Amino acid sequence: MADTSGGAPARRGRRRLKRVALTLLVVVLVLVAYATGLYFWAGSRLRTTDAFAAYPGRPAAGKGTDWLLVGSDSRADLTPEQRKALHVGNDEGRNTDTIMVLHYGHSGPYLVSIPRDSYVPIPGHGKGKINSAYALGGAPLLTRTVEQATGLRLDHYAEVNFLGLVDVVDALDGVTVCVAAGGLHDEKSGADFAAGCRHMNGTQALQYARARYSDPRGDLGRVERQRQLLDAIATKATGPAVLIPPWRLIPFVSAALDALTVDGGAGAGDVATLGLKMSGLARTVTVPVAGAPYVAGVGDTVAWNETEARRLFTALRHDTAIPTFSDK
Repeated sequence: MADTSGGAPARRGRRRLKRVALTLLVVVLVLVAYATGLYFWAGSRLRTTDAFAAYPGRPAAGKGTDWLLVGSDSRADLTPEQRKALHVGNDEGRNTDTIMVLHYGHSGPYLVSIPRDSYVPIPGHGKGKINSAYALGGAPLLTRTVEQATGLRLDHYAEVNFLGLVDVVDALDGVTVCVAAGGLHDEKSGADFAAGCRHMNGTQALQYARARYSDPRGDLGRVERQRQLLDAIATKATGPAVLIPPWRLIPFVSAALDALTVDGGAGAGDVATLGLKMSGLARTVTVPVAGAPYVAGVGDTVAWNETEARRLFTALRHDTAIPTFSDK
């Protein structure tokens, strides 16, 4: 008679393994369904604009990927109460307070700030401050102006306004930002921060990003703080505390989608890649400048150091390591 004493435990062991395998399969399927659903939901919520237009002499495509990141100072969607609370005033103009290029590929990611007062040719309008291109012709004229000034062919465009930035930071329950020695006190932006690291809500983050009048370096100091804030947002947004729990991720993604306007060729995957690249920046710089001349009829402007700026944009176009400048 055959010995079957070990048969029952073996069968129980196989059943347990099957249950574990089935549980893991269900978990994987749920996660895949969740991620797929989130991807298509995000794609359906994306707001797009015709950010690029064909024109003679447009730069050829370079290596890697280049995004133009724009912060609009439009107050059109703000109530009088919101304008007062955010310290943004009542200017009805439509300029761009923030202009940055994010490059990634074999090298990078690099985040490059273009000073808003950069004095450059604006196609069809002579020379002027680069931020005025948006007011004169919206996103298509701004992207063309940046392309012709830098020699880069931009691949994508992303724009956020005042309220969008506030909502994104609040959806993250705030971010931690370290204020430089001496603190930051700017009556016009509402910034009133002592030196040291502190937790900022959305309104405080906007105040921090907009302050420039009390900074001896003006806009050149402000662009460094803007990059610092974007880094803080991207780092927290791509951390496990936000990415894993659906009750944290979905409100953040919803706020980000409401805040963003992207070019028509950008999809949910491109925007996700943008966020991931922003959280792992290799270096941040400002376009090297040569001075801040006054131009009659235009006001204070920023002139680029043409030699160093050309070296920077050549490196980006060829997707190689960017040169070292005095800026961080």
